[in-house]
Parts: sequence; C-alpha cells; structure tokens
Amino acid sequence: MEGDPITELCTPAMVVDVDTVRRNAQRMIDRCQELGVQLRPHMKTHKTLECGDIMTGGTRRCVVVSTLAEASFYADHGFDDILYAYPLPFDKLECLAALSERLSLFQVLVDHPEALKLLSQRPLSAGRPWHVWLKLDCGNGRAGILHSEPEALLLAQAIAKTEGVELTGVYAHCGNTYHCKGVDQIQAVAQETTTLTLQFMEKLRAVGINCKSSIGSTPSCSHPIKDMGQLSEVHPGNYVFYDVQQSLIGSCRMEDVAVRVLTRVIGHCTHRNQLLVDCGWAALSQDGGGKLPSGYAVIEGHPDLKLLSMTQEHGRVEPITGELDYSKHPLGSLLTLVPHHSCATAMMHSVYHIHSGGRLVGKWFPTRGW
Repeated sequence: MEGDPITELCTPAMVVDVDTVRRNAQRMIDRCQELGVQLRPHMKTHKTLECGDIMTGGTRRCVVVSTLAEASFYADHGFDDILYAYPLPFDKLECLAALSERLSLFQVLVDHPEALKLLSQRPLSAGRPWHVWLKLDCGNGRAGILHSEPEALLLAQAIAKTEGVELTGVYAHCGNTYHCKGVDQIQAVAQETTTLTLQFMEKLRAVGINCKSSIGSTPSCSHPIKDMGQLSEVHPGNYVFYDVQQSLIGSCRMEDVAVRVLTRVIGHCTHRNQLLVDCGWAALSQDGGGKLPSGYAVIEGHPDLKLLSMTQEHGRVEPITGELDYSKHPLGSLLTLVPHHSCATAMMHSVYHIHSGGRLVGKWFPTRGW
C-alpha cells in the first residue's frame, strides 16, 4: 500500500526510485536544450505512460518506440509524433498504416529498397504520406544501410522521389558506445557517429534533399560532444533508469541508477557456503553473463557477496572470499540487487513498484508484446 516501506513488498519485486527517474530525465532535457537539439526519448526501457510523461516533460510528444505494441499503447493514451524505430516489418504493414492514418505524425524506419516498395504499394488514405526515416549504420553494425555504401544515398533519393512517401530524416544508433570504458571513449564514438551522419547529410544536400538527422544512445547523450548540436534530434532511452552496465561504461554514477530488484533469503546452504534467494532469471536478466565481480548483479550494501548463478526462480549467493556469516542473513531477510541491464530486467516484470525515499507511492504497469 502507498506509504508502506518497500521492505514490506512480496519478493521478487522491481522497485523504481521516482526521484532518481525525475532527476535523470531533467538532466537529459537540460543537456539537449543546451545543445540546441530536440530530445526524442526512447520508451523501450520502461514502456509506461507515467515515465513517458516524465521523459517528455508532460508533452506526450516526440517519442521513439521499439515495438508496435508500444506504438499502439502510447497512441491510445494521447501520445503523438511517434517514431517506430525498427526496420520496417513486412508482416505488420496494415498496423503501420492504421497508426499513420490515425495520428498526426507517425514515422517508420526503412533500410532496404524492398521496404520502400512495400510502402509505395500501400498508399495511405486522404493523400497522407508515409513519413520515413532512413536507418543508417555508422559503425554500430546492427540494423541500417552502411553509410559508406553508394546504395545508401540511392535509397535516400528513392525515398524522396517515391509518390506517397516523404523522407523525414536520417537515423543512426551509436550502440557501439556500449563497448566503451570512460568518457573519452564514449565521446570518441559519439564524434565518429556524428561526423559520419553529418557527412551523409551533406551528400543529401548536394543532391537537393533536406531532412532531419538523429543519432542516439544513452552513453553518447549522457556525455554529448559539441558537434551533436548540428543534429536535429537525439534519441537516448536507458538514461531514465540507468544500470550497472551504464556505470561501468561511464555514462552515470551508481547513485543515478533508479532500479532495484528486491529478493529474500529462502535457504541456508551451509554445505555449499551459499544462500538461496527467491530471485532467478525470471525476475532478473542474465544479460551480462554474470561477468561482474559480483556475478549477475551488484548486491547493494554487500560488496563481499556475489550472485553466482540463477535458475528460473532461484538464485545462489556466495561470498566473494571466505566463509558466509549466516547470522547476518537470516531466512526471510532482504537483499537488494542492482541489475546489470535495466531494460532487460524491466521486461521481466508486469508491475514496477514506485517509491520515494523508500516509501511506496504507486505502481506503473508497462505494456508488453510486439
């Protein structure tokens, strides 16, 4: 109940510090205002209305989503100017068309001529155009057409010339910042991505095409470089929660991480020098492979403990060195886990318990599915 301490929750439970969320969101808003770029926050980390409100400063405009479930969820609750930042899915064309015809601005991502052909064969009602962003790969090596390939410019020109289709912008994700350690490395990747994107924009202008430009990732937008001010938009997402991974990259401090998973000791396994806890991989992502010194998560307040392994509903905790003092961890006692990856961990939970100063203030219910 609201007002109760979070320690009263049944476990495992994901708890979110709303004060930290608000602070993280405002810092990003302030950064973008200082840069002079539009912030288009990504909703994929939390997938909730409440956090979307916080990230957009209450406007419910100019957001990014990663699934059509998210797009529909936000559209149903008054959000608009939504960019579905995923390579055009060939099996969901009618869903995309419905959103494009319903919202004042719904935008899709294209990185292949076949996707453009699909859009051209499905004109929207009332003469409305498809709003399309070209997905560019500037070194991340995931989705997108490679910036240096002649086909990239040809595809942009084709989008611009196709009847019923409008080239809204060029979109690049600098996810390769996730391999960085420290601000210098983050900013080097951000500089490379920004430079390559701006160079591509020059190519477009040379052939008479003017459109928006956007890059993004939480590390790059947490430590933006000056040249990012020449872009139209940036699109980070994880920053609203942050996590252990981001602290190791150098995006944030541990005190900026807004998410925890609470778990209770349910077993004393003295023959293994271990504790058994009620949090397994159904409540805490295995992303990171347990390679932290503390295993699959940081156990807050217990630098001597390691979450060694997990099964679906159980976790095994042991000391990093020496023997466990079981008297310090009685059965039913609480441990607090700081997740390696908050996006992946949030996906495990159908409700987030929201608190301020350790006291419950409400619940957020994320959308799910694709």
